[in-house]
Amino acid sequence: MTILIDQPSWPAHGTVWGHVVSDESLSELHAFAAAAGLPPRSFDRDHYDVPEHRYADLVAAGAVPVTYRQLVTRLVGSGLRITARERRGR
Repeated sequence: MTILIDQPSWPAHGTVWGHVVSDESLSELHAFAAAAGLPPRSFDRDHYDVPEHRYADLVAAGAVPVTYRQLVTRLVGSGLRITARERRGR
């Protein structure tokens, strides 16, 4: 079980954003997010969006830094990935 974080690079709302995921379970992801003080509204079906200013804190809390490509590959491998098509179908 590993919590993964990619380098923030997605611009929005005056900052850049990264993603936090679990390669094992949403329960693990939610537990990590709650312990780290991430707001529930930052959860987007298979990941938490995190602003750049939280990156170092989350790494210190145990999230493993990976590239965006590695994050997606591990998320797909876990079976937890929600595709863009599935997101649009909400």
